Formats: sequence, C-alpha cells, structure tokens
Amino acid sequence: MPESSPKRIWSWACFDFANSAFGTLVLTFVFNTYFTTVIAPDKNVGTTLWGNTVAIASVVIALLSPMLGAAADAFGWKKRFLAVSTILACVAIGALYFPMKGDVMLGLALFAVALIATELSIVFNNAFLPEIAPKEKHGKVSGQAFALGYAGGLICLFIALAGFLSESSDPWFGLSKEGQQNVRATNVLVAIWFAVFSIPILLWVKEKKAPQHSEGFFKVARLSFSRLVDTFHHIRQYRQLFWMLVARLFYNDGLVAIFSFGGIYATIVFGFTFQDLMVFGIALNVCSGLGSLVFSFVEDKIGSRATIVISLIGLVLPTTAALFISTKTEFWVCAVVIGLFLGPNQSASRAYLSRLTPEDKANEFFGFFAFSGKATAFLGPLLYGQLVGIFESQRAGMAVIPALMIIGMLIFLAKTRKIPAKQGGPKD
Repeated sequence: MPESSPKRIWSWACFDFANSAFGTLVLTFVFNTYFTTVIAPDKNVGTTLWGNTVAIASVVIALLSPMLGAAADAFGWKKRFLAVSTILACVAIGALYFPMKGDVMLGLALFAVALIATELSIVFNNAFLPEIAPKEKHGKVSGQAFALGYAGGLICLFIALAGFLSESSDPWFGLSKEGQQNVRATNVLVAIWFAVFSIPILLWVKEKKAPQHSEGFFKVARLSFSRLVDTFHHIRQYRQLFWMLVARLFYNDGLVAIFSFGGIYATIVFGFTFQDLMVFGIALNVCSGLGSLVFSFVEDKIGSRATIVISLIGLVLPTTAALFISTKTEFWVCAVVIGLFLGPNQSASRAYLSRLTPEDKANEFFGFFAFSGKATAFLGPLLYGQLVGIFESQRAGMAVIPALMIIGMLIFLAKTRKIPAKQGGPKD
C-alpha cells in the first residue's frame, strides 16, 4: 500500500500546475502562433515546419521514455531524472525569448529541446502516482491533478494577458511591443512559472529506495535496455494494458495535433489576434479544468474505460464540426466542447494505466505510456503540416484529428473491458 498523505498528493499534483504553462502558452497559444506568423517566411511554410518539428521531437521522446523509465525503475533515478529534465526544460523555454523574425532554425531547435525535456519530466512525474495513492483512488487523484494543471495554465494565461499581451495597455516591466518583445517575454514567464512550481515535488515527494548498484554508466544503460526488452517480450501478458497503449497510439495523436495547431488554426482561419488567443486560451482552460474536476468524481464510479470512451466521443464531434464552420461564434462553441473533454481523456488514460501497472514496473510502464503517446505522435502533426502545405488549407490539416481519434476509439472499444478499481496485474 503506497504511503498516502495530502501533502505528498498535492506536491505531486503541483507539477501539473507547473508544466501546464508550457503546453498552454508555448505549444498551443502564443509561441506556435508567433513562430508561424512572425519568425517563419509565411504562414503555410511555418505550419509545415512546426508540424515537422513536433513530429521529430515526438520520435525522440518515444525512443528515450521507455529506456529512461527502465533505468529509473532499476536504479532509483526517478527523482534525479525529473530534476534534470525540468531544469533543461526551463532553460530552453526561457531561451525562446531570443528568436526573432527569420531565426527559424534557432526557434525550432530551442522549441524541440523544450518539448522533449518537458515531456520526459512528465513521464517521471506520472510514475510517482502508484507511490502516492492506492489504485482505487488513482482516478480521483489523477483527475484533480489535471484540474489543477488547467488552473495553472489559466492563471499563467491571465498574467500573460494582463501584463504582456493586452492591446489596450503597455506591457509590464518596461517591455516594448516593438520587435514583439512583449510576446517573446511570455516564454520567460513560463520558464519561471515552471521552475517555481516544480519545487514541491522535488522537496516533499520522496522516492522509494531501489536496490544499490555499483555498475558504471554503460553497464547501467545495458541492463536498463535488457529490462526494457524483457518487458516488450512479456507485454502481451498485460492484455488490457497492451491494447490500451495501442489505441492510445492513435487517439493521442489527435490530442497532440489539437495542442500543436489549435492556436494556429484559430489565427489563420478565424483571424484571432494574440489578445483573442489569450481569451480563447482562458476559456479553454476553464472548460478543461471543469471537465477534469467533474470527471475526477465520476470516473471512480463509472470506470476509467467508460470515461475514455465518453471523452473521445466528446472530442470527435466538435473537431469534425470544426471542418465545416465559418464563423467565430461556431468555432467558440466547438472549442468549449473540446475543452470539456480534453482533461478527462488525459486523466482517465493515466488512471487506467496506473490501475494495471505492477508497482515494481511503474517507471517502466509509464515510459511505455509516454511511448504509446509519442511513438506515432509524429503522425498527426506531420500529416497536418503536409496537408496544409499540399492543399494550402488549414481545414485540410484539421481533418486528420477526428480521423485519428475515431481509429483509436474503435480499437479501444473492441479490445479492452472495464476493470474494477482495485484490480490489476497481468491478467487484466
């Protein structure tokens, strides 16, 4: 039974509060739009380059996550990996202040490092869940953490709107609107936010002691790889987990594309300004937080599987509608519905995995969780960017999102079943 306490749980959840600022301001609403509309030579080329970069970073994350997870399991390196990846992410995010018009390669390189480091830090944070709460509470704890994460993104958006991106007032700290300095400075805000709110988990969530090893680095890497290969060989014993990961290969691609291109789509198709994007982001985070909070109480009663299916239906319908709408009002309606189901989908997927994961393989299996989310995560952004390049239409790119989600949902429905909250192990 894991050692559970409110302090440990909230310290762990605070990491979602910390890293959500990156996903909200850098990946979805501000820097991606700044890159495609200012740094890149034109919007369609910028969209294609952005999609290619997200795709490449996703492949790197997919390759590193399981191996580093295996090493963390075997040698008790979870906390140190979390610290290193968080520091690297904060440095790279802060450095995104510097790319300006024409600095295409610099902007993409720094963004790629920031994305890879952030995603790896989330892998190690997720792997603490089996240690801080019993399985029957994973749905509630995971859902409330996601709700806290959306609250973090929301508050950071408010600060960015009030202090940096308001069209009716001067930016704070003597920043200028010339050269988009106020826009670039939002990256520094995100870096500071990420660093400060990562402190609780590093201070107050202790890691279980792992067996002591005296091997050098290369032997550790070899042993970790052997452990990883062994898990691959036996993963079919965990039937529920295996098919959940296969389904997630597809439906998570749709989520990645939403996060990567939502702000770009709103800007290019519906003419959103940076201030519009901030208001849009605030509304989306409110809806996502409410959705996560509501389903955190419902999920442990109806089950993680039912929550995943409901959330996928709630995402497929508005993303399909977004292909055909023509007004900002209609787009707002679609966005609100998407927001309500984004958080529950992510939270329920994490809880479903945690209930099926043996405690001694927590990092390793959460490495596979990241792998399933990133192994084909290049596909959504790559297809989106390429279709925009071919057809010179953002709507053509948007079509891949509901298609990927439908494929994932059909696999999930066909190959998984409901599991009791306290049940776990190879036969599930």
